[in-house]
Amino acid sequence: MNKEKIIIGITHGDVNGIAYEVILKALSDSRVYENLFTPVIYGSSKVAAYYRKQVDLSNLNLNVINSIEEAVPKRINIINCVDDGLKVEIGQATREAGKAAFEALERASADLESGFLSALVTAPIDKHTIQSEAFTFPGHTEYLEKKFGSESPALMLLVSDLLRVAVVTGHVPLDQVAFSLSKKLILQKLRVLHNTLKKDFSIVRPRIAVLGLNPHAGDNGIIGREEQDMIIPAMKEAEAERILCFGPYPADGFFGAARFNQFDAVLAMYHDQGLIPFKTIAMETGVNYTAGLPIVRTSPDHGTAYDLAGKNIASELSFREALYLACDIYKNRVWNEEFSGNPLKTECTIERGGRIE
Repeated sequence: MNKEKIIIGITHGDVNGIAYEVILKALSDSRVYENLFTPVIYGSSKVAAYYRKQVDLSNLNLNVINSIEEAVPKRINIINCVDDGLKVEIGQATREAGKAAFEALERASADLESGFLSALVTAPIDKHTIQSEAFTFPGHTEYLEKKFGSESPALMLLVSDLLRVAVVTGHVPLDQVAFSLSKKLILQKLRVLHNTLKKDFSIVRPRIAVLGLNPHAGDNGIIGREEQDMIIPAMKEAEAERILCFGPYPADGFFGAARFNQFDAVLAMYHDQGLIPFKTIAMETGVNYTAGLPIVRTSPDHGTAYDLAGKNIASELSFREALYLACDIYKNRVWNEEFSGNPLKTECTIERGGRIE
């Protein structure tokens, strides 16, 4: 792949939700992509045309292509991945929509694996309707981890200008979180987070805050032993590997006092512990990034929003930020790869993007 030519694949997600609305709105201003990347939607030109009318963007031009090789720069390209007879049922969770979401994801993932795409941005799916013999995963993160991962686990990382939050356990039922945690897993996630902050965000010496699992971070073992038996030992091993991690902090006081401003990222123990404060702070512009994989994948930090579908009121800001972040991470990886051979560059203070790392 030509590293100067960035091609972003976009999967259409669940066609009955707000996916097409936010995709088309985000791309309606050509300045979003003209000088940054070439967008390629994996979905249905028929469904896209339907929603284009729904959101009053009739003048938005879509370039229908048969394969990624036909993608045209400075145009919104779309590859038909699903049956022309796909029925749109706005605001409804249907198996047909789930099947269409999976077909688009499979086609885009194949092009990503073959090196035709620089990055992938996924629109929201319904985690129930997409389930099939071929897709048995809790979500995108686990699917991509299986397809592209290695021994190191993938990491769900929520990103905004104000805050970055990663989670040790992702789509896991709450009553299974404590049983899913281990010193090994926490250490693995710390390593992935540390590495992604350096490689994907170009932070030379990242500082990571680690949250406790229990109220008051266990109160020295009085309210649960997970901090003493797993989290703190994992942090000590990480520190021995020169990973700067601090805590474990009680989650309520940590976010209540805005202590996240002192760190480059926060590692939460489970999904809602990290995502509730993140979405409270950055819902409109937050992005979900799957860290720890050789490929770049981002998505908006919201779901299908069936209740908003078809009303032309959904915000495209998060999806637009997902496109920008995918480009930024791809460029950072290229930049770091080019300079990794020169140890002087990595040891020196480097000014990039208007800020000093």
